Amino acid sequence: MCGIMGYIGGRQAQDVLLNGLSKLEYRGYDSAGVAIATKTGLHVEKAVGRLQVLADRLTTSPIVGNVGIGHTRWATHGRPSDENAHPHTACGNEFAVVHNGIIENYLHLKEQLLASGHRFSSETDTEVVAHLLEAYDTGDLFSTVLRMIKEIRGAYSLVIVSEKEPGQIIAIRKHSPLVVGFGKGEQFLASDIPALLDYTREVHILEEEEIVVLTSEAIQCFDFMGQPKKMKPFTVTWDAQAAEKGGYDHYMVKEIYEQPKAVRDTLSGRVTEDSSRVVLSELGWTEKEIKQIDRIHIVACGTSYHAGLVGKAAIEKLAHIPVDVEVASEYRYRDPIMTKHTLILVISQSGETADTLAALRKAKENGHRVVAITNVVGSSVAREADHAIFTWAGPEISVASTKAYTTQLIALYVFAIYLGQSLQTVDSDVSAELVRELQTLPRKLDAVLETAPQIEEIAQVFATWDDAFFLGRGIDYFVALEGALKYKEISYIHAEAYPAGELKHGTLALIVENVPVIALVTQDVLYEKSLSNIKEVKARDAYVLGIAWAGDEEIGKSVDRVLYVPRTLPFFAPVMLIAPLQLLAYYASVARGNDVDKPRNLAKSVTVE
Repeated sequence: MCGIMGYIGGRQAQDVLLNGLSKLEYRGYDSAGVAIATKTGLHVEKAVGRLQVLADRLTTSPIVGNVGIGHTRWATHGRPSDENAHPHTACGNEFAVVHNGIIENYLHLKEQLLASGHRFSSETDTEVVAHLLEAYDTGDLFSTVLRMIKEIRGAYSLVIVSEKEPGQIIAIRKHSPLVVGFGKGEQFLASDIPALLDYTREVHILEEEEIVVLTSEAIQCFDFMGQPKKMKPFTVTWDAQAAEKGGYDHYMVKEIYEQPKAVRDTLSGRVTEDSSRVVLSELGWTEKEIKQIDRIHIVACGTSYHAGLVGKAAIEKLAHIPVDVEVASEYRYRDPIMTKHTLILVISQSGETADTLAALRKAKENGHRVVAITNVVGSSVAREADHAIFTWAGPEISVASTKAYTTQLIALYVFAIYLGQSLQTVDSDVSAELVRELQTLPRKLDAVLETAPQIEEIAQVFATWDDAFFLGRGIDYFVALEGALKYKEISYIHAEAYPAGELKHGTLALIVENVPVIALVTQDVLYEKSLSNIKEVKARDAYVLGIAWAGDEEIGKSVDRVLYVPRTLPFFAPVMLIAPLQLLAYYASVARGNDVDKPRNLAKSVTVE
């Protein structure tokens, strides 16, 4: 995943590009670069490192021009370096290209181009595009682009400027997001909406296999055959401040505190006025269609996969439909056992996760119905699935996902209750209780967040250790998996989650004096067994932090420290448990001096394999 920005108009392009890229740096931060059309031709400047390195160079030696493209990179092909940074040019420096995604057949194309005399200066797949443009140059940029795209395979967004035709920018989307913004006498493009909001709120999200041509006065849209298409502009209504830190030290902690609102928003319009039932009008299913579902495959990656595990438990409990949860990167290469009535449920915050998209497309090719849970309207997942259930989390900037996970849980709970109600596999009084309790979760989450000072204190101690273990039973274990992922990805502390009942099967060998153990204890039917597991690690002198229901005095006798969360139905415990675990990871990362929002080697969305 990389950040792309483009501008054409009357302003100094350098200033617009740097500002836009600063909003996108979370998408990639190992190098950055710009290409700007000047009176003497295309001027390219790029630098390895954070965007500020490039900004410092441009402050010292500014590039004067009103048309340009910029890029902030997360490396896929080629190590981070000045040479591998975008934009890329060819032998004659007549074309400059920035790229997000992957050109799958780049090696074959590169061999052909080398044989015909082209010279390459980088290790990237992107440079192939610049050389193809040079090789197929017709004298008209648009027709050259149409010839070029016939040669490349993959998932990509490409943005191109030409020295010969500096009055336009051409952008191409295939399986990788791009958005254009409309101005007066100026036009914008970016890989994500927040980069545009300082300049315009009128945007169009490119659809699959669309090409746009930007001039200072207009934006035109075409398909891959060069035929004109009508765009679908819309007005962005959310506040630009929603994409900024809003007074918090980091995006991550801001987004943790936004979770009560995000839960309210995701529930909005999905509960009947009498609070007895949920509504998912976006599905539009008939009773017959619902009854035909014989199995569900939940397919996702990372944090979304962990949400899917909770979704499995909810759907099986309420709808009595068997559910398999699969890692998307593995699922697409398997031959899972399915019938024509197996439903595929894909989960992706961005809606652009490469492996999840590939699994979705495989399911569609095989004739299966697909439902998507995603946070991004207009994303590839949302458009290509048969139905989409949106999580109204708002922009999530921090690489470590927080509110996206919580709203995915809410969407999965709503979906499970919806199926249970429709199939009459859950008693109406029980489902009404579940719906009413769902609506109390935002208020209870507010109460959880008030424990942040205690969590910060605990994190100061835990941050001095290089290991941590997360334990849970039942659905508590699924939350432990997500807690351990958050902990390791931003604190860089080795963290593992285990089903507490498996301690004797190897894990106890790793428990030593004072090693941090975080034990989740909210499943009432497993309470005694959970306490027994805690005593096993205490017998090895571990330092145990218990997270349990408010009012549970018994657990305090077995652990070193307790964090209490407001009681809800054990079914909804993950929503209460996750915020303390997110905060624990956040404060441990801060204590160790890490860059919380931009953890090493990671990017926000994985849009390549």
